[in-house]
Amino acid sequence: MTIDAFLDRLEYREPVRPDLATLRNLHRAWRLRVPYENLDVQLGRPILLTPDALIDKFARRGRGGLCYEMNGALGLLLKAAGFAVTIVEGAILRSTRGEGQWGNHIALLVDVDGESWLADTGIGDAFLEPLPLREGTHQQGELPFRMERLGSATWRMHHHPGGTIDSCDFRTAPRELAEFAERAGTRSPDSVFAKVLVAQHHRDGHELALRARTVRRGDGDRRTLSSLDEFAATLREFRVPLEDIGAGELAALWTRTEEQHETWLAFQGLNQRVRGMP
Repeated sequence: MTIDAFLDRLEYREPVRPDLATLRNLHRAWRLRVPYENLDVQLGRPILLTPDALIDKFARRGRGGLCYEMNGALGLLLKAAGFAVTIVEGAILRSTRGEGQWGNHIALLVDVDGESWLADTGIGDAFLEPLPLREGTHQQGELPFRMERLGSATWRMHHHPGGTIDSCDFRTAPRELAEFAERAGTRSPDSVFAKVLVAQHHRDGHELALRARTVRRGDGDRRTLSSLDEFAATLREFRVPLEDIGAGELAALWTRTEEQHETWLAFQGLNQRVRGMP
């Protein structure tokens, strides 16, 4: 039941075997059909990492989620398909923000034919296919991703130059998803997930990104949403099923994004000044 429900969600019709071709195809299908989004955080709904909760949210209700949920659910699918999967602790931006970043992310290591592969759909603009756990640059289309070994059990994934993050570190020691349940459910008002509504999805060869009321569809295509109807249409474009949100909650989200929009614009302006951009 688990694998069939997930495969239906992904519209996946290819044979499923624990081989590299299937791993690549499932990872790509997930990126193309499951959005990264924080709408439940914005609505004050609980973030649960139990298998039943993840199957319900992703396979039955057709939703997306945060990194803990996205990679937790993908891990369930890959295990059901017969893969050897290890959950590992990650640290987004540890390279610039330090050791306190450990635990702000999780990823998956998948063993196929004696080689380990990094699977990660929990970054908004993550790579489309898994990366080999092997030092060097690994090209996906026009985008270069680089793997760097930092120690005997620590690696760094360098995102492509135009990515939303610079890098993500991870440790290869096995962890359990339940260990991150408290972190996933934290409601700190200082968290970026609490401050700004976020949705991101890969479509037609480029990344769609929504931050409060600012939507970006590829390089240079950026605009501000101006109505509730436009907001709803954009969420549908991002493959967010509005049946799971409800009219009242949708309107509440739209109202919240008004103030968040100004916060996001100020944040963007600060980033540009730090980088010396005009």
